[in-house]
Amino acid sequence: MSTATALDEPALLLAARQGDEGAYRSLVQHHQGELHAHCYRMLASVHDADDAVQDVMVSAWKGLANFEARSSVRTWLFKIATNAALDISRRRQRREIPLGYGQRDMSSDGPGEPAPGIQWVEPYPDSPELHYEARETLELAYVALLQELPAHQRAVFILREALNLPAAEVAVVLDTSVAAVNSSLQRARSKIAQRVPSVSQQFELSVLGDGGTRALAERYARAIEDGDVESLLALLVEDPTWSMPPHPGWFAGRSAIAAFLREDVMINQWRHIPACVSGQLAVAGYVFDPATEYYLACALDVLALEHGRIRAVLSFLTAIGFPPEDNNEPSGVGVINFVRFGLPERLPAS
Repeated sequence: MSTATALDEPALLLAARQGDEGAYRSLVQHHQGELHAHCYRMLASVHDADDAVQDVMVSAWKGLANFEARSSVRTWLFKIATNAALDISRRRQRREIPLGYGQRDMSSDGPGEPAPGIQWVEPYPDSPELHYEARETLELAYVALLQELPAHQRAVFILREALNLPAAEVAVVLDTSVAAVNSSLQRARSKIAQRVPSVSQQFELSVLGDGGTRALAERYARAIEDGDVESLLALLVEDPTWSMPPHPGWFAGRSAIAAFLREDVMINQWRHIPACVSGQLAVAGYVFDPATEYYLACALDVLALEHGRIRAVLSFLTAIGFPPEDNNEPSGVGVINFVRFGLPERLPAS
């Protein structure tokens, strides 16, 4: 929610219309965080959200003269942002997570080669300024589920459920009627209710508390660093999953995960840093590189918890963890950069 007051917004708006770029920045900067989160929910991509918000800033500046203040500046900006996100949605296919992509369990054959043309859901940098309910709607399972809704229906659902905009405001944003908004919302709620997790990760973390959350991350990291498969398995639920975008495959069950850990993960030398990503507990993994004698950013493991144990690991790989097939090719589409999450790209061996 904007921290600008009702008293200063008209003055800032007037100055911005007169060409004062500083006033314009003051007018819109308080909204940028929630605009970016909104575009991310719509697009499941931090990079696409960056592009959408950039379009918003340019379009809003150009459109100031035509803004008649019949709605708040916030509603006006969300209208521009939603249209920008819808435009991007029309130009590309929806984003996926491996568990939702064809239900491909590669438990015996490894994680598989990258699937050409598939775009993956991206994790979202921690946003401590967002309130509890907003953080719930950034959780990976929730965002992935949103992508299964038609784009217009998704927009209605996010504006009503995540942002709590009244139906009348949503109608303004989408240039439609209140009746159409309510109809779309009803259909979206029906689809989401069938598959949304019964308990959010925010709730799981609140039950664990800061100490319990920190201890779980430390036990997870220590098990990998020590090559202790049994200790890591003890942290998992009975039917866990493990996936690694941009690999399309995923592992299901303790035996498949144990084999993967022994054969592919714990043969390396690791260091870890706990993190918070997409409102969830995460652990950033660094693998030792003898050539540089540094630990290099390799995988950002986002953990989905259930009753204090790990139900799923969604391990987002970097260019180190997912190298190109040959030196003349760029790294695979879908790799992440630790810097975007406030994490160092390497750690000293000491």
